[in-house]
Amino acid sequence: MKQQKQPSFIDALIPITLLVALLGAAVYLYGDSSSSGPNQIALLFATFTAALVGLKNGFTWKTLEEAMIKGITISLGAIIILLMVGALIGTWLLSGTVPTLIYYGLQIINPSWFYAASCLICGIVAMSIGSSWTTAATIGVALLGVATGLGLDQVVTAGAVISGAYFGDKLSPLSETTNLAPAVAGSDLFDHIQHMLWTTVPSFVIALIIFIVMGFNAEVSSEAGRIDEIVSILQTNFNINLLMLVPLLVLLGLAIKKMPAFPAISIGAVIGAIWAVLFQGDLIASQIDASQGELVGYVKLVWATFFDGFALQTGDAKMDDLLSGGGMSSMLTTTWLVMTALMFGAIMEKTGLLDVFVRSILKIAKSTGSLIASTIATCIGTNLVAADQYIAIVVPGRMFKEEYKKRGLKSVNLSRTLEDGGTITSPLIPWNTCGAYMQSVLLINPFDYAMYAFFNLINPVLAVIYAYLGIKILKITPPTVNAEEPNEKVGRA
Repeated sequence: MKQQKQPSFIDALIPITLLVALLGAAVYLYGDSSSSGPNQIALLFATFTAALVGLKNGFTWKTLEEAMIKGITISLGAIIILLMVGALIGTWLLSGTVPTLIYYGLQIINPSWFYAASCLICGIVAMSIGSSWTTAATIGVALLGVATGLGLDQVVTAGAVISGAYFGDKLSPLSETTNLAPAVAGSDLFDHIQHMLWTTVPSFVIALIIFIVMGFNAEVSSEAGRIDEIVSILQTNFNINLLMLVPLLVLLGLAIKKMPAFPAISIGAVIGAIWAVLFQGDLIASQIDASQGELVGYVKLVWATFFDGFALQTGDAKMDDLLSGGGMSSMLTTTWLVMTALMFGAIMEKTGLLDVFVRSILKIAKSTGSLIASTIATCIGTNLVAADQYIAIVVPGRMFKEEYKKRGLKSVNLSRTLEDGGTITSPLIPWNTCGAYMQSVLLINPFDYAMYAFFNLINPVLAVIYAYLGIKILKITPPTVNAEEPNEKVGRA
């Protein structure tokens, strides 16, 4: 058997450089459509190149293939959730749940504080249920509809939704990433959340202030005068009342009760389908082929909504786009992107190419500030390369854990930094699993909304500033590798 060699820095640089070049070319050539196939091909070519480097260094094809399969396997949980979210969006459009949210949103939200309100609402919901994905797919989709009615910028609204969703997700004890980071770093969950408050809350407050200023200075387009027309279209096509919000309330309740995401979303989708049959009979009757019989038509339409979404024809093109979509088929492109991204990340980790960059970083990270800044940079880089927020937490966490101990830093510093760099930046990258998901439900490219996701942009920067200024950097006293957490004492770096 050929002996496996440690990869060189040049080895690691080859697939990374190729990936960056191909992704850049995809965006240049295809624009917003780059995530619909071009990015996937770029990731496959980069994966093949990384595999060639691995073969050169003594890895067998069987080993590399097993790593890719394992990488895809890790994504299967996210993929089945993605597919069911597609079904949920379709049934909630047909049931009138999303149209009802849009209808009441148009009644109560003023354009002057809409962006800030969207951010805050998503933050509260995500903190309650622990899921940025569910928040974006439900409340986020409805808020984009409200933005259309008010004549406000949908891209800015998407940035507000992402900011709020990830703020709430990050601080929720129900969130998977909030539990994963302290588990990897070796800190207590609630100590971790408490320590995160110092970087997370100020970042969120700054983001809210920016959204407030933008709201008061927003130029509301002439479409704001269409609110009455939009309300009329909603009332004409859907049965609008508070009962239509029951599917949403059930889903939120199940999430708060800590039911896993897949069964909770599945139940939400099924209730949406039942609500459609119970309350949207006129709408369904107008969509079916009467020659097949009413019962058959109902079954076929509702069934199709699960796999192919819902399409409404009102005569108003913008409203048709707003009130149509969903279905499992709408998530297939995203699923393809997730699988190819994780294949590349798995090869990079298995062959040690990711580790090369970390070893290089540690050589120059002499101070506590530079160590934390390097950890955040590594998390961001892993999000870019491995394309998954879980990998961006686990891999840097494993790599930096001993270094934090050696330097006498409490484990909560590492767990907070993993979230500041890994969780927060994942939705800003189109080929990352989170970025791909957000684009699939919000229908806006992450490259477009990234500059308005102020919380996600500010938080890592504030964390680095804290690190260099020594603000809320907790140290072990005395600084020893074998120090026990109960004997740790707060100090400044």
